[in-house]
Amino acid sequence: MNNKLAKILCYGLPIPVLIVSLFIGSSDQVNAIQFFKSLINQLQGQTLVGRDQGSYELTKNILVNVRLPRILLTFMVGAALSVSGSVLQALFRNPLVDSYILGISSGAAFGASLAIVYTLSFINIYAFVGGILAVILTYFIATVNKQTSTVTIVLSGMIISGVFIALLTLVQYISDPYKLQAIIQWTMGNLHSASWIEVKQSFIPIILTILICFRYRWRLNLLSLGDDAARAVGVNPFPDKFILITCATLMTTTTVAVAGVISFYGLFLPHIVRMLLGADNSKSIAGNILLGGTFLLIIDDLSRTLFVFEIPIGVFTTILGGGFFVYLLKKNKLNWN
Repeated sequence: MNNKLAKILCYGLPIPVLIVSLFIGSSDQVNAIQFFKSLINQLQGQTLVGRDQGSYELTKNILVNVRLPRILLTFMVGAALSVSGSVLQALFRNPLVDSYILGISSGAAFGASLAIVYTLSFINIYAFVGGILAVILTYFIATVNKQTSTVTIVLSGMIISGVFIALLTLVQYISDPYKLQAIIQWTMGNLHSASWIEVKQSFIPIILTILICFRYRWRLNLLSLGDDAARAVGVNPFPDKFILITCATLMTTTTVAVAGVISFYGLFLPHIVRMLLGADNSKSIAGNILLGGTFLLIIDDLSRTLFVFEIPIGVFTTILGGGFFVYLLKKNKLNWN
């Protein structure tokens, strides 16, 4: 793709999509033109009366308290999942690695489901504990004679992921019907209950870990060459890998806690960014932040407007991710170049 067009898509698309998303929804009470007219009149010191005042206040309430928190949360979740997948793919030098392969998402889902069943506070803490436990178990199983390899890590991650999925199924089996319904809806990935509370809970861990990964974007190029190459230039890869994997874990578990399980997104979105901007992590991390948040926001807009009922966003990402990888396999573009 043309380099200028790729930059426009990555850097110029977020703001227009954010603005347009504010006025997309099922409510017929929101009139963008009328709202901006009333807003301009307010800024000019004019007093709205009667029906105009009521319409303006209703529209402002829908935009500020219903749609804006959902838009911000969706953007943060998309950016976090995309950056997490990109970081893990670079560290393990495998384009098929993401948080699911390491068992992070499954462990986080299990921890969060326990919090839902037993009505525990701070679901994101239990999700983080489950995700960290999954990573520790994955590394423990993959370590042989104090050494690990990409193959053993991927295989161990698949085993741990399967175990936690089985435990999640057990939790669903023993839960009462009302909580079972909530868990099932949550495991499909859903943002319909987004609120300012969830935005505040997820803002610090997501933004902080994204900034750390952005700070390490140059080192990712070196780490993606392998441990031997890093040591050859005098860099100890272990501390950097530990920090980045911890950040990827915290990002993933936070998104699972607030939005449920959004499958495949952290797997296929980094591929799209690399197709647009190349494999240079110093550029692709910023692209994953912006395009990752924007693309998930577009998917969420479709999920709540295509039909009279809202489709879980995880259903969309699974279908898109599966179709995207079929295309890559058929076109022989699934590589790490």
